[in-house]
Amino acid sequence: MYAILDIETTGGKYNEEGITEIAIHKFDGHKVVDTFISLVNPEKDIQPFVVNLTGINNKMLRTAPKFHEVAKRIVEITHDSVIVAHNAQFDYRILRTEFRRLGYNFERKTLCTVDLSKMLLPEAESYSLGKLVRSLGIPVSDRHRANGDALATVKLFKLLLAKDSEKKIVQDVIRKETHGELSEKQLDIVRAMPNETGIFYMYNKEGDIIYLSKSTDIKKKINQLFTKSGSSSRKLIKDTRKVTYEKTGSELVAHIKEYQELIKNKPKFNRVPRKKMFSHTLVKSKNQMGYDELIVVPFNSDNEKWGRFNGEFSAKNHLFKITKEFVLCDKINGFSEARTNCSKYTEGHCNGACIQAEETETYNSRVKEALSKYSLKNKDVLLIDKGRDIGENSVVLIRKGTLVGVGYYDLNHQINNIHILESLITPMNGTENANYIIESYLRKKRILKTIPLKIEH
Repeated sequence: MYAILDIETTGGKYNEEGITEIAIHKFDGHKVVDTFISLVNPEKDIQPFVVNLTGINNKMLRTAPKFHEVAKRIVEITHDSVIVAHNAQFDYRILRTEFRRLGYNFERKTLCTVDLSKMLLPEAESYSLGKLVRSLGIPVSDRHRANGDALATVKLFKLLLAKDSEKKIVQDVIRKETHGELSEKQLDIVRAMPNETGIFYMYNKEGDIIYLSKSTDIKKKINQLFTKSGSSSRKLIKDTRKVTYEKTGSELVAHIKEYQELIKNKPKFNRVPRKKMFSHTLVKSKNQMGYDELIVVPFNSDNEKWGRFNGEFSAKNHLFKITKEFVLCDKINGFSEARTNCSKYTEGHCNGACIQAEETETYNSRVKEALSKYSLKNKDVLLIDKGRDIGENSVVLIRKGTLVGVGYYDLNHQINNIHILESLITPMNGTENANYIIESYLRKKRILKTIPLKIEH
């Protein structure tokens, strides 16, 4: 017996979502034998993007039953059944979370129609429910409403059962390890974790760190690790006796600390970082007309290097980005093979260096600015970002273009006085790899601000 279901939620932080609508169709492998459909009052507001997606709003739910009022019906209709859903791990997690709030341990085996579709429909262009059922000619109405999506999943599951000539669904895919289900001890570990940015550490019975990782949502990442089904994941889960965490607030600080901790601790279940995480850089040279041109080269070249990149493609992407951002010339930087002016000049996005219509000094100053913005080269700066709590900021100290350390402060005078600042900083190894991590982060994401470091003589 199968309980094919779909759940709509309020959205929000991981494991803090509330159910707004649920639809369950009990299916005996041939036909639906029981159905339960209901709106649910989540006792919290719905995120605006969810309202736009589902059409369910707070007003609609004011008179709807609360979860504890429908819980018994859900237990009854799913009894002795395997839960089937499109992305079953999500729906099952939401259900278990709601039942845990009531003090009830809800456990069922699960089947995911995403996994089944990948196995039995390997040629599908997409495995999202809407696109998949449309490609199969399965009619679907009320997308992103619980009953519409649940009925579409019923029809999809019937098709998958019919295609499963080797009966792998019954034999293999029902997870023997009860994928998605956590032991009480693991549940206690996950409950103790925050939905915040930082580093977490997993220990074995000897107290050794066997795995560590950064995350922007520590609770979510650990829950995902505990519900993975690969052999290595199962071994990690089995060996884990304790999990601790350290909030960083800043994702950049989490990146830096993760690298430093991996090198220091070499945990059994982590991959050791490569000795050299980057391979290419940008160099600057003058063309025949005196304009600075930027070229991507292997990092081991003898030229003055600007930035570290993990491949030629990555470096060229960045060059393309800064060429556009700083109104540099496509022809000078190798993106145009035009004989006269580049097409950007015609469009008004190039100031004419390609046809010597712009002063070399003016153009070259913008090249210098473009290179400096995303590089640590020769810089004495403080990189300021989010802190661990309200009112606190994180700081990354860079001296002579090299990482010195990271720390936290509450008051501006703590970073304006170099002696106080140095006492707040936790020293870090200023390696080339550490600089690569910082530069690659700055190219992709924003920090709060950069402050030139006041050097006292």
